[in-house]
Amino acid sequence: MTNIFETLSEIGAASEAHREVFATGTRDRDDVTVYRDRQSGVIYIDGFYGGDEIYEEGEYRDVNLAKTGSRDYEITRDATRRSTACKPFVCGRNIVDFGCGDGSFLRYVQNETASCCGVELQRDYVRALRDEGIACHTSLADLEDGSMDTAVSFHVLEHLPDPLPVLRELKRVLRPGGTLIVEVPHAGDMLLRELKCDAFKGFTLWSQHLVLHTRDSLRRLLAAAGFENPVVEGVQRYPLSNHLNWLSVGRPGGHKSTLAALDTPDLLSAYEAALNRIDATDTLMAVARNPG
Repeated sequence: MTNIFETLSEIGAASEAHREVFATGTRDRDDVTVYRDRQSGVIYIDGFYGGDEIYEEGEYRDVNLAKTGSRDYEITRDATRRSTACKPFVCGRNIVDFGCGDGSFLRYVQNETASCCGVELQRDYVRALRDEGIACHTSLADLEDGSMDTAVSFHVLEHLPDPLPVLRELKRVLRPGGTLIVEVPHAGDMLLRELKCDAFKGFTLWSQHLVLHTRDSLRRLLAAAGFENPVVEGVQRYPLSNHLNWLSVGRPGGHKSTLAALDTPDLLSAYEAALNRIDATDTLMAVARNPG
């Protein structure tokens, strides 16, 4: 199996010559080294993958919604944001959500689509979605060529040791002219690159996140998979209140504390725009076209 460094090298986003050690461990393992490419800024783990079984069982999740039956604030907030951002590519379309998790995005958009389905490894999530009447597969191989108008994948690519074959499969299931939308964590995160917050660094580096992309590396990856005109923009998932909490007490959760009163709609929009201006959002979202 190709590892993520080989893929990054293939697309010109990393090299041995520009490799430097970024961290000697992650939040969950002290035997995994994290590297950064000095030239591109991409952050990656070389030669480690925990295996599909981790994702099939889902024990790594802080909140397993198939077991608790409750809703999670971050998941709900992300689903709301994504359903709004993706609306032009979802309404009246046949869509697939690759790595759909508990199906929160599909639930938000299912009544606006021509059809929708998910692809997910976690067994209890697959069962729960099917029980609700939402089609969910365990592999893209179950989908026919050109059967989808839009494919979305939110915070999945960074988990894959060999993402190019998966992206090519997503291209296969899309019709000519179809749309791919992906969301990934950003190596240029304000707390990580600009503020150099050690507490955040220790928290955000995780053995299952094999790569943190830059805008350029994400464009290169999608182009290498055969997609046209990838447009990459910054998205800020966590607001100013969360950043202030990290800087003051070294922990997440400011957006769920009394500090959340700061996060007015105007401030949320202005802060995201400001971070975008210096390419320091916590997340990247790409929209690309399948040329057919």
